[in-house]
Amino acid sequence: MKTTSVRTAVIPGLVALALTFSACSAGNDDSGSDAEGGDFSGQLAAGGASSQEAAQNAWIVGFQEANPDATVTYDPVGSGGGRENFISGAFPFAGSDAFLTDDEGELTDATERCGGDAPIEIPNYVSPIAVVFNVEGVDELNLSPDTIAGIFAGEITRWDAEEIVADNPDADLPSERINPVHRSDESGTTENFTNYLDIVAGDVWTAGAIEVWPQEFGGEGAQGTSGVVSAVKSGTNSIGYADASQAGGLGVANVGVGDEFVGPTAEAAAAILDVSPRVEGRGEGSVVFELDYETEEGGVYPITLISYLLACPSYTGDEAEAGALAKGYLEYIVSDEGQEFGAEEAGSAPLSDDLQSEVQDLVEGITAE
Repeated sequence: MKTTSVRTAVIPGLVALALTFSACSAGNDDSGSDAEGGDFSGQLAAGGASSQEAAQNAWIVGFQEANPDATVTYDPVGSGGGRENFISGAFPFAGSDAFLTDDEGELTDATERCGGDAPIEIPNYVSPIAVVFNVEGVDELNLSPDTIAGIFAGEITRWDAEEIVADNPDADLPSERINPVHRSDESGTTENFTNYLDIVAGDVWTAGAIEVWPQEFGGEGAQGTSGVVSAVKSGTNSIGYADASQAGGLGVANVGVGDEFVGPTAEAAAAILDVSPRVEGRGEGSVVFELDYETEEGGVYPITLISYLLACPSYTGDEAEAGALAKGYLEYIVSDEGQEFGAEEAGSAPLSDDLQSEVQDLVEGITAE
């Protein structure tokens, strides 16, 4: 999959949306109800999680083909940048690999930004986080959870270490130093990856679930998903983590689950939602999950990224036109056509029928007046 370069983040408070567009019936809550009818025009700028970049590029093509007078851009500034710009009002919606919490007041701030109503948080993109590698002479690699944690914590430093050999007894592993690559920016992918490590290998990975990589663990930093993939590709005996849809021609490791090693396919990633509970205590507009990383269910790939769309349930005043166009675009993303197009072009796993129906109802309920 071809990736594009990561652009600089939008400065919070600077409105990135050009309100030079019009949407049919923008002044009522039916606006945006027909994303495929060519009813939308103007410019819509949003952004966020870089993991969604390939899928967003596909969705933009599909939406603009149906609405040739509309121009949509998605800036892959990272999950943290997406949430920051959504809360500031610079983005009418954002993509995030982590749901909002009040650990740093984000949920409260987002509620205030949405006029006192809790924001909508809906899954739109399900994909495995692949452990990508570029190791001379190695085409297939199995890694247990403790081994992955040891590599990224800087405790396992050579490719022929006994822990890696134990997972790969028949592989021709080189006696070379491991070059682990991580995200240098604030990243929801990093938070999901480290949350997995914290839960399944907390004795080895001691930094917890974090969005910013801990400097004490070392390794090479790279900006955005495309930056990590590029660094692993160009590096020597390198390993990193990235959304599988953007892994390109890199090797992807099979991860230990119970008594087997499971590869990062879209189907195996989507299966984790079937064994994972919802986060408790959330409003009806918040459809977020606590992923069961410790599952031993066969065929489930555990390092899975569930990426979300953040939007307001209503847009009023100066934001009404922006909200109408945003609603139309989000309706396309969660439609049958949008989910199928994302799967075909970006390798994501389509939402299940029940989950898709639930998020469609929430998006259709957005008002702009």
